[in-house]
Formats: sequence, structure tokens, C-alpha cells
Amino acid sequence: MALLAVAGCSSRSGRPSKIATGYISHVICSYVFVSGLDPVRVGVENIEENPAFRGLNWAFSREVDRDRREVTTRALGLVQTRSVYRDGLGCLNLNGTQTADAPTRSEIEADGPIPVLLPDIAGPDVVAPANAGLAAALDEAFAEARGQPLKRTHAVVVVHKGRIVAERYAAGFGIDTPVHGWSATKSVTNALLGILVRQGKLKMDDPAPVAAWQKPDDPRHAITPDQLLRMESGLALGNSLTASFSSAWDISARITMTEPDMAGFAEAASLDVPPGTKWVYADGNPAILARIIRDRVGGHGVDVQRFARRELFGPLGIRRATLETDATGTPIGAAFLFATPREWARFGMLFLEDGVAGGRRILPEGWVRYSSAETRVANLGYGAGWWINQGESRGARFRREQGMPADSFMALGIYGQTVVVVPSERLVIARFGTTYDERQAIVDICRLTANTIKAVHGADGAERGPQVAAVPNSSR
Repeated sequence: MALLAVAGCSSRSGRPSKIATGYISHVICSYVFVSGLDPVRVGVENIEENPAFRGLNWAFSREVDRDRREVTTRALGLVQTRSVYRDGLGCLNLNGTQTADAPTRSEIEADGPIPVLLPDIAGPDVVAPANAGLAAALDEAFAEARGQPLKRTHAVVVVHKGRIVAERYAAGFGIDTPVHGWSATKSVTNALLGILVRQGKLKMDDPAPVAAWQKPDDPRHAITPDQLLRMESGLALGNSLTASFSSAWDISARITMTEPDMAGFAEAASLDVPPGTKWVYADGNPAILARIIRDRVGGHGVDVQRFARRELFGPLGIRRATLETDATGTPIGAAFLFATPREWARFGMLFLEDGVAGGRRILPEGWVRYSSAETRVANLGYGAGWWINQGESRGARFRREQGMPADSFMALGIYGQTVVVVPSERLVIARFGTTYDERQAIVDICRLTANTIKAVHGADGAERGPQVAAVPNSSR
């Protein structure tokens, strides 16, 4: 039976059935016990209506145990994955392993309260649109057109010149709902790396400090953290841009959904092409970077959680963040960071302000310019952990044509999770939802950005053309 087959394309590919049960268990567990969403709604919207499982839902059964705070999924009653919730750490697919490096919330928060450097961006209540133009922009972002794929927008937060000027939430979501950033998490991994660079603990252009690659005759020895962050490491790590059941044969899916030691598995990959010569968007690259971060701040799960809280989340006023990990205590650097929509917007503000919060430099000088500088071999418009609109790549040109300014850049996750930063407009837009039509999701966020820019220039809708920033001075 195809569902239970083992892929023959690579000995490192996973069993589709195991990857599928891992996905279902982990997503439902996190959405129910981290986000606090209704399990029935989660099952329908995120699993049953997910095109990746179209025609296959009959093969899976799932059980949510609220008392034990865990989710078990079975494929045809033969293959099983159990995901368990851990306070402060979110959910973990056990896959036969125990949580050997799982600090408690009290251990993570042992440093006590962290002074917030970023000023308040709104009061405790939902901020109504400041003018009719903003209201219309939100109306369009949430509207469902008859006969068109569903947007399923859950939240939009618009920050202009340091204050929220409009926000809206779908039923079941609100100011305090932690939402999944999916691959927008990669941009947070970027920020943690930047902090290490500022502290003098890492150099992005030096050979990556990966023990498995240290032999001088190992061709992987030359791979740098910069190349890992830019998805041009050359490692045979699959491709994470696909989202269908066929991708369950992909190495990248196995790393995220079934491997207890994600970085260890990714580090064992062979070199497919010379580093720096090919762009392949693969979750194994940030998995390796997450291990480097963990090792550079102490080597244990509690160390990296404290580091993220002390150096990034705390100063930005991000209090509801859950940075999920694998069984070794290493953050899932490619996905599975949960934070409220307002907190995701606050993260975007750090990059809007050139890495400075409340007068204190969080990211090293020049890091934002580096992050948004074009990766030459990327054909879809990619920088260093951020999607960019500078340059002549196919993706950058398309987004500009859809109304997104050339100087804007995005933290972007599957199903339309987006944090857009527009420096020329002093604007951050955070949008979250479950939009399965990926092209439509990009078109929608481009339209929301263009409509918002038009609206913030005045209630009369007077429009100023998108500002084009010069390409940062970079060899990439």
C-alpha cells in the first residue's frame, strides 16, 4: 500500500505514513495546548481540509487527551505518533524517545523579569482601524470571495510609526492567542544568530562550528553559517518549498516531523553541490544553525531558552513566545515558534528600527542590511533568513508587481504567515491564517501592504508611490 511504503529515492527519506502522523500529532498538539484553539476546529481546518491529505483522511485516526495533554495519531491502525505538551516548551513528537533535555518553565524563567525596551504599541483593547482606508484594507484581508480558495485569515496587526493603527482577529483568535509562525521562525533564528555575532561568539563567514565537519578533507568543512542561513550550503537536505503528500518522501519533511535530533540528522547529509553555487530552501539548514546557537550559549536546552528570553524576547516585550524544540533541547530553527500576533509585529519592529530597541542595540550594526541583502543564487528573492523584494529574481519582481515596495522584506511561513517590514513607510504588518493557495497568499499580503500604505497617507487615500531603497552594499 502506497501510504505505508518506504521511499526508494534515498535511504535518508522517511516513511510517508510516519511523517504524516508526526505532522498531524504535532500540529494538533501545539494548536490545542499552546494556542488554546478548539481541537475540532483544528482538526477540520488544519488536517481534514489540508490539500496535503486530500483523499487520505480516511486512513488516519487521532485522539486528543486533554488530561494528559497529548495527541496520538495512527495511520490505518499500524503506524503511530504521540505528541506531548511540555509547559514552556510546547509539543514534542516522542517517536520512541524521551524528553532527555526538557527544562521546566521555572528553570527557563530563573533570570526573573526582563526589562522591556520596546515601548508599548497599543493598549489592552483591540485597535480599530484609524481611518476608512485601513478599515477597507482589513475588510479585504478577511473577505472570502465566492468560488475562490478560502483565505482563512486569523489575525492582522498593522503598526505604523511605532503604534498599532489597525488590527482584527477572526472568531476564536485574539490579542493573547499565540499563533504558529511556521517558517517565519527562520527569521527569528536569524535574529538569534545576529545576537551571537554582536557578542563576538560567532562569525558568519568562518567555517561553521559543526563537529562532524571538522576533518580538513571533509568538503563540508568549508560551509559557513552565512551559507546555511542563505540556503546555499550545498547539502543534500531535500526541499521544503513543497506542501503535498508527495513531500512526505522528502528528507526535509523527515527532519522536521520524525527526527528526535534534527540537527544531528541534517549534519550527516552529504554535499550535493559546492557551497554557494545553488539555492535550495531546506529546513535542515536552520536546524543546523539552531544547534550552533544552542552550543554557543551553553549547550543545553535550558541555556538556549534562557538566551532567547533574555536577549531577544524579553527586551521586545514578547512574553507569550513558545520556542519548541526537538528531543535534544535544540530549537526547531525552521518552524514551530508561537507568539501572539502583536508579538510577531514587535519582532518586525526590531528590524524596522535597524536592530535597536529602546536605544539599545540588540542586533549588530549592519545586520538588518545584511539580512535583507540579496542571495545571488536565489531565484525567488531571498536574503539571509528573510524574503526580500530587491533585485531581479522572479519572486522579487512578482511581489513588486503586486504592489509590495522594493525595500520591504518579510518573515514568511507556509499558509500565509507573514511579517512584512517596510522601512520607507515606517510600517510593519503581521498577518496570520491558514491559506492553502500559496500564490494567493502572496498576492493577498502584497495587496494588504499596498492598501495599507495608501491608507496611512491619509483618510482621503492620497497615494504616494512605493519608495525604492538602494540595494545594500554587499557582495551578495
